[in-house]
Amino acid sequence: MAYPALRKKGEKLAPLSERLARLGLQKDWDYVLHLPLRYEDETKISPIAELQAGSTGQCQGQVIRCERVRRPSGEQLQATVSDGTATLSVRLLHFFPSQVKQLEVNKTVRLYGPVRDGFTGLEMVHPKIKPPVDQAQLPSTLTPVYPAGESITQNWLRKRISRALLDVEISDPMPADILVKLHLPGLADAIRYLHHPPVGASLAALSDRTAAAWQRLKFDELVAQQVALRHSRALKAQSQAKPIAPEREVLIERFFDRLPFALTDAQRRVFNEIRADLAKTTPMNRLLQGDVGSGKTIIAALAAVLAIDAGFQATLMAPTEILAEQHYEKIAQWLEPLGIKLAWLAGKQKTKERNANLEAIASGQAQLIIGTHALIQESVKFANLGLAIVDEQHRFGVAQRLALRQGSENSLPHLLMLSATPIPRTLAMSYLADLDVSVIDELPPGRKPIVTKLISLSRKRDVLGAVADQVNQGRQVYWVCPLIEESEKIDLTAATQTYEELKRSLPHLRIGLVHGALPADEKQVIMQAFQDGVLDVLVATTVIEVGVDVPNATLMVIEHAERFGLAQLHQLRGRVGRGAEKSFCILLYGELSETGRERLKVIRETTDGFEIARRDLEIRGPGEFLGARQSGVPMLRFANLKLDAELVEQARNFAQEWLQTDPSAAALHAKRWFGHAEGFLEA
Repeated sequence: MAYPALRKKGEKLAPLSERLARLGLQKDWDYVLHLPLRYEDETKISPIAELQAGSTGQCQGQVIRCERVRRPSGEQLQATVSDGTATLSVRLLHFFPSQVKQLEVNKTVRLYGPVRDGFTGLEMVHPKIKPPVDQAQLPSTLTPVYPAGESITQNWLRKRISRALLDVEISDPMPADILVKLHLPGLADAIRYLHHPPVGASLAALSDRTAAAWQRLKFDELVAQQVALRHSRALKAQSQAKPIAPEREVLIERFFDRLPFALTDAQRRVFNEIRADLAKTTPMNRLLQGDVGSGKTIIAALAAVLAIDAGFQATLMAPTEILAEQHYEKIAQWLEPLGIKLAWLAGKQKTKERNANLEAIASGQAQLIIGTHALIQESVKFANLGLAIVDEQHRFGVAQRLALRQGSENSLPHLLMLSATPIPRTLAMSYLADLDVSVIDELPPGRKPIVTKLISLSRKRDVLGAVADQVNQGRQVYWVCPLIEESEKIDLTAATQTYEELKRSLPHLRIGLVHGALPADEKQVIMQAFQDGVLDVLVATTVIEVGVDVPNATLMVIEHAERFGLAQLHQLRGRVGRGAEKSFCILLYGELSETGRERLKVIRETTDGFEIARRDLEIRGPGEFLGARQSGVPMLRFANLKLDAELVEQARNFAQEWLQTDPSAAALHAKRWFGHAEGFLEA
C-alpha cells in the first residue's frame, strides 16, 4: 500500500474530496467495493485471566494505578487495570491529555489490542481505549478496518460505507447456474458479509481471501476484465486495415539470401504468424515476446520488409534515443543493400536534418522510419503507413501507442509490439485477452550460457581483479550501480563513488561513467565510446538495462544486486554474452533479507526468462510487472494471479460464453467494474 506523503509544517490539508479521490472514493459504488484490510473482534469481553500472550483480545476493568514514567526514549504512561480475575498492564509510549484522562485511577475502561508478555505479566501496548459497555451493547459483527488516507478516520469511513450499502441497489447480473456450479454466494450477500462478517466467521479465510464471499468478488472482477478486453478486441476487429500481402516477395527473398545466418525454428514460426496477420483486413494487434538475445529485432525487420514489399511504409519506435539509434544502425546494415530508404527521427536532431526527414516521410520516399517519441509528434505525416512496431512496449503509455497507430480515415496500420519480458501463462490469460501473442522460445545457435556468480561486497577486491583480467584479454566490462548519489535512507554505493574507486584501483584502464542525470548528448557520446571500444569499463546505472549491444563485453558486475528486481537483473545480465566468448555476470550483494536471498538464488540457478518472470510476478504483482498501470489495462484489486489461477480460467471461459448468450448483461457488468478504463481499452 502506498502511504500519503507527510505534510510539511504549515502545509494545508487537502480538501476531503481530493483525499477521498486518492483512495478511489467518489461514487457510492466505490464505497461499496472499498473492502476491509482486516477485522477486529469486539463482539465479546474476555476476563483478563483468560487472555493469552500472542493473541488479540478485549477486556474491561478498573484502573487501579496510573503514572507517568521517564525513560531514556521519553516519557511513558503506565497503568494497571483489574477486573477481579487478574490484572493487566497498559503502556502508552506516546500519549495525549485525553488518554491520561481516560486512564484516571478508579475509572472503568474497555481495552482492545494485542496481548503480550511484559515485565510484570501480561500487557497491552497502545490498545484502543473505550468507555465500558454491557455485553448487550457490543457489536454483533466483526469490526472492519479499512484502507484510509490522510486525516480520514475509521469511524467516518464506516459510517459512509454503511450509508452507501443502504443507498446502492446491488443487483446481481450473474446467471444463477454459474453461481451454483462454482459454489458462489449472491453478490449483495458477499459484499455485506465482507463489510460485516458475523461472529464465528473464519478470520483466516477472510485474511487470505479464500472465503466464499471473497471468491465471488474475485470471480466478478476477473469476468469483468475478460469482458472488457474481449469487447476491446471486438471493436478492433471492426476496424479496417489494408492487407499487407505482396504478390511477389522480392525484397524478402533478397533479404534471406543476404542473411549470414539461418533463422531458428521459433523465429520462422513467429514470422509466419505475423505474415498471416498482416495479410488480413483487420489490424494486427500482436505482442512478440522473447527472452534477452532471442532475435526479436530480425523479426521486426522482416515484418517491415514485408510491408515495404507491398508498397507501404513501416515505423519502429523505441523508448530511448540510444536504443533507437542501435536499431537504426543494425537494421540499416540489413536493408540499405536492398535499396530500402531509412529515415531517423529523434528529439535532439538538427532542424535541417529533421525537416529533410519529415519531407521524405510525407512524400513516401522514406520507407522505414526509426525513432523515439519524436515519431508521434503532429509534424510527422506518413504517406502510407502500413505497419507500426513498438519496442519495449510496456515503457510507453496508452496515448503514445494510440498516437503512433493513427491511420487514414478508412484504415489503421497493423501494430507489432516487442517485449523482452516473458509473460507467465496466468498473466497472459488475464491481461492479454485483446492481444495475439507470439513467443520466441529458442535462442540462436552458438550463444554460450552466461556464468552467474554471487559474491559478497566484502570480496569486492577479488572482483576488481576479475575486471582487470577480462580487460587484459581484450574484453570490456559493465559495472552497474543502483543509485547516482548518496541516499541518507539507503546506504548504497553511488555510481560516482564507484567510478572514482575503480579509477584509483585500476588506473591503467579506460573507465567511463553514464547515468540518468547526464544530458542526453553527453550520455550518447559515452555509450558510443564504449560501443566503439574506446572505453574498457563502463560504470552505469540502470540506463543500460535497455541499451546497446557490445559483443566484446564479457563481464557484467551488478553492485548491490539485492536491490534490483528479477526482471531488471535478467535484462542487465543479457547485456553480455552477445559475442562468441564466454561471459560472466557477478552479483555483488550486501545484507540479504530472506526475499533478497531467494531472488538472487533464482537468477543464479536459471537463465530461463519464463521461470524468472513467474517468480518476478509473485514478488512484484501484475501491475508493476506489465507496466499495466501505465498501459490502461483494467487492473485487478482483489484477485491474485498466483493464487487464483483456477478462477482466472473459469472467468475466462464464462466471459466468452456470456458474451455469446447475453452480451448486454456482460457489457453492463464490465462497465460497473471498469467503466473508468473504457478509453484505454483501445490501446
